[in-house]
Amino acid sequence: MVREIPGIFTHTTAKDHIVKAALFTQSGTVNVVDRPEKHPGPGEIVIAVESCGVCGTDLHIVEGTSRSTPPVVLGHEFAGVIESIGPGVTDLHPGQRIAADPNISCGTCSYCRRGLVHLCARLRALGVDIDGGMAERCVLPAAQAHVLPRGFPVDAAPFVEPVSCAVHGIDRAGIKTGDTVVITGGGTIGLIMLQLSRHAGASQTIVVEPLGWKREIAQRLGATIAVDGTKAKEAVRDLTVDGADVVIECAGSTTAVDMALELARRGGTVEVFGVCRSGQSVSVEPHSLFFRELTVVGSYVNPHTFARAIEILAAGIIRVDAFRVSRFSIDNVHNAFSVLRDGGTHKSMIVPAS
Repeated sequence: MVREIPGIFTHTTAKDHIVKAALFTQSGTVNVVDRPEKHPGPGEIVIAVESCGVCGTDLHIVEGTSRSTPPVVLGHEFAGVIESIGPGVTDLHPGQRIAADPNISCGTCSYCRRGLVHLCARLRALGVDIDGGMAERCVLPAAQAHVLPRGFPVDAAPFVEPVSCAVHGIDRAGIKTGDTVVITGGGTIGLIMLQLSRHAGASQTIVVEPLGWKREIAQRLGATIAVDGTKAKEAVRDLTVDGADVVIECAGSTTAVDMALELARRGGTVEVFGVCRSGQSVSVEPHSLFFRELTVVGSYVNPHTFARAIEILAAGIIRVDAFRVSRFSIDNVHNAFSVLRDGGTHKSMIVPAS
C-alpha cells in the first residue's frame, strides 16, 4: 500500500527552477517532492511532460514485487514537449512533441549483439532505474525520444509504450488469419491485444474479464464475446472445435495462467504477457504439454516496436478513446495508484499541468 508522507524539499538558490515529481524511495512509499530542475547533459534532452500513464508494473514496483532502483521518479509511459537540448543533439529541437521509449540497452552484451536488446544483461529503464515521467520535467537520452507526427492525439501519446509492448506480444503469439484468440483480462493491455488480434486476422476473439463494465467496452471494441471466468470454458467450447488457437494471458495472475493453459487447443499457443508478482508459480503437468504439443511463450517489453506503435496509433488501428481514463495531478498520485489498483479505471494518468 502506498503511504502518503510529507514531501521532501531540497534547498535551492533563487535561480533554480523547481519541479514537482513522484519519487519512489522504498517499498510502500512514494513521496511528492519539489527539487531543482536538471539541465540536459551531452546527448540528452529536457521535456515538459504532458501526461504519464500509471501501469500495473508501477503498482508492483511500489509494492516491492517488481525490480527497480530507488530512489527514482516513477513513470515509464509518458510523452511531452522538448524544452531544451544538450550538447551533441542534432536531430531534435525544442517544441517537438515526443514519446519516450523507456528501455535502454547497453549495446555490447551478448544479447544485444544478437539483436535481443530487450533481454540485455544490463537493461535499464526510465521510471524504473532512471528518473521517469511522473514529473513536471524529465531529462532523458535523446536516443529514447520518438518524435510524434503532427496532429498526433494528446490523449493517445502515453499509450505508445504499452502498445509497443503489445505489438511485440502479437509478434510472439503468431496469430494467423482465421484463428480464434482468447484474451484473459480486459484492462488496458487486454483491450489493446484485442484490437491487435483482430487486425492480425483473428476471426473470433473471446475476452475473459470479471468486471462487467470492462466486458461491455471489450464488446464495443469488437470482441466476439466477453465473459467472466466462470463462463470461459463454455464460451470457448461453443465457438471452437477443440479450444482456442491462441490464448494471451493479460491479467497478470496465476489463476489466469492456469486458465490459459486449459483453454488452448492441442497444438495451440499460450502467451504469458501479464506481469505476475515475482515469486509466484503455477503447476504444469509436463505430460499435458507433451501430449497436447502446446507452445508456451513469454513476451517482454518492446524490442524495436516503438516506431510501429506510433504508426498504429496514428492510423487509428488502436482506439484508446473508448478506454476509461482517470486523470490526476502529481499531488494526487496516491489516488491515481489506488483507483487503478481497485479496478476503477483502465488507466490512471498523471497530468502535471492539471
